Amino acid sequence: MHDHTPPARLPVPLSGRAYEVVVGDGLLARAGGLIAPALPARRVAIVSDASVAGLHLPTLEVGLREAGFEIRASLTVPPGEASKSFSQFGTLMEDLLAAGIDRQTAVVALGGGVVGDLAGYAAASALRGLPFVQIPTTLLAQVDSSVGGKTGINLRAGKNLAGAFHQPRIVLADTGVLSTLPSRELRAGYAEVAKHGLLQGALWDWCEANGAKAVAGDAAALRHAVLESCRLKAAVVAADEREESPEGGRALLNLGHTFGHAIEAECGYDGSLLHGEGVAIGLGLAARLSVILGLCEATLPERVEAHLSAVGLPARLSHLPRRFTLAALMARMRKDKKVRDGALRFVLLRGPGQAFTKDDVDPALVEALLRSEGAQG
Repeated sequence: MHDHTPPARLPVPLSGRAYEVVVGDGLLARAGGLIAPALPARRVAIVSDASVAGLHLPTLEVGLREAGFEIRASLTVPPGEASKSFSQFGTLMEDLLAAGIDRQTAVVALGGGVVGDLAGYAAASALRGLPFVQIPTTLLAQVDSSVGGKTGINLRAGKNLAGAFHQPRIVLADTGVLSTLPSRELRAGYAEVAKHGLLQGALWDWCEANGAKAVAGDAAALRHAVLESCRLKAAVVAADEREESPEGGRALLNLGHTFGHAIEAECGYDGSLLHGEGVAIGLGLAARLSVILGLCEATLPERVEAHLSAVGLPARLSHLPRRFTLAALMARMRKDKKVRDGALRFVLLRGPGQAFTKDDVDPALVEALLRSEGAQG
């Protein structure tokens, strides 16, 4: 059943070019009419991954052709983080040019964050920049990676170390496609909604009351989660488009991520721990570190962990089946892109809606926290 509420349109006001995030159900089927006003011509090349293409590419192709679009190519990459590689990037660029694209041809990314990051980087680079459309098909991409213009691929030295800021002309977040998402992926994406809730305040109260409905697939709850996450992220990105503010701005979106990325990297990006699951544990740890530093009420970590557990996410390091060594986690955190001059930087909380960056956190306190949570060494 499609929800017939008209889609919500959320402007992202950037200096160069404002664009809209459109949130609603059944958007793929009328994608052409929605994206045409934002593009220079009705010509596109679609980039997807093999699993998403099987589910949603036919609907999108019909939705584009009905509005008179010419589809120069529908290209697919293998699913998974391994596709964010130089070799896949090179293949994609060659395929785009072989399809006869020109500067008026838009690249449409249909998929999760991997497809959006890879296709966006190709769009930023091919012919020195093509119009780009994001059609995120996972909750994680709808609430996080599709808004903000970050694109890129992974290098041996780490994730997202080659890339470009390349803002889309429009983002279509079709909440109907989330019904085909595996429940574990839906829950993992929800961790970023909870993060946005903790950053925003009122959204955290909504999460505690309604998050369980969202992860159970309730259409109205998912729509609200996506819309409010995009609203928060759009405001943050508009204030700090290129991540130039070290203290506020986009840096706050890293709440839970310094811990989360370290845990995720230790698990080896092999699918045993999803990004959102790492973030969930990171949110709990950030709340605990905030208590240790005397910043927030002692009850906040319990609230955060109770809610994440209630929606089926791992909320503590000890909830994972594997053990971590203290030295490995600390080394990962020191290598983080956000570290400046060796000091550990964390986004901390005085309470929901009161996040800030602190860049002189004593490593001994972080070590004591990780040890108390079961890290060995």
